[in-house]
Amino acid sequence: MNSMCRHPFADSIIGVPLSDKWKGFNKDRYDGTPDQDEHMDAYTMRMSMYTADDAVMCRVFPTSLKGGALTWFTKLPPDSVDSFATLMSKFETHFVTSCPHHLTSIALVGILQEKGESLRTFVDRFDKVAMSIRNLSMDVAMHHMLTALRPGPFADSLCMQSAASLDEK
Repeated sequence: MNSMCRHPFADSIIGVPLSDKWKGFNKDRYDGTPDQDEHMDAYTMRMSMYTADDAVMCRVFPTSLKGGALTWFTKLPPDSVDSFATLMSKFETHFVTSCPHHLTSIALVGILQEKGESLRTFVDRFDKVAMSIRNLSMDVAMHHMLTALRPGPFADSLCMQSAASLDEK
């Protein structure tokens, strides 16, 4: 491999030509600090508008990096990436500590309707946290909401009926 061109790609990837129209990513390049899953989702969605070619996905990937993430990429061993899946595995493994702490339903325990707080304000606050919890069961969300509400007509109506979603209430 040419010492001027540091990349980890196998010959089968580096040999695939890129379109002359390709300019790379100028905005939202990943530096290793925000959520790596979010970067990968954004990258694959953007790229899927242009190609499904595995080698092209690999070749363009470094243009989505900057700073520490680009340094990490250039230090991967030569011939160590033979597919986009391999590249993503290496990326995810290296930047796993960049993932934000994901909330669980336990985060809802501390949300209580405060004295004098309007129902709308409480529901908005509760909903903001509930929406950030991945795979939150509606039964669990309803349970936490019922225990967090101050006594009143709304809490009574929730106890008397079951709802498919919080939006129904």
